[in-house]
Amino acid sequence: MEFQIIADDVKTGENVRIFSFVNLYGCEIDDNSKIGTFVEIQKGARVGKNCKISSHTFICEGVTIEDDVFVGHSVVFINDRFPRATAANGGLQTEDDWTCVPTRVCRGASLGSNVTVLCGVTIGENAIVGAGSVVTKDVPANTIVAGNPARVLREVSSE
Repeated sequence: MEFQIIADDVKTGENVRIFSFVNLYGCEIDDNSKIGTFVEIQKGARVGKNCKISSHTFICEGVTIEDDVFVGHSVVFINDRFPRATAANGGLQTEDDWTCVPTRVCRGASLGSNVTVLCGVTIGENAIVGAGSVVTKDVPANTIVAGNPARVLREVSSE
């Protein structure tokens, strides 16, 4: 594919599909996963097996996406509780000036388009996050959440 920036330190499994205009560095993508156009995945992030990461999504350092997860278009993850451009000395912040807070999306979860996931949360197995939601706290397994902030609507039915 053309217009891909994939650093040498990216680890990919078998049958990984990566589309154009993608920026990947220092991350891991496991077998049979698909990475859409205009996606960035940063160092230290991990995408499991059989995942679909839709276009325009940003997966930052500290995010773990387990197997069989769907991530809709334009999903954004946050990894810093108190983001600032500058440090106390007035210069631009470096990696030493902030703390990366990990986030986990468990097996089989689905995140709708335009979801924002704040750092430090876990989205449980088979959970569904409605489009446009802002996830500010843990999402229980097998539940559907939506809104800003995301709230539990009901359990996922087996049908």
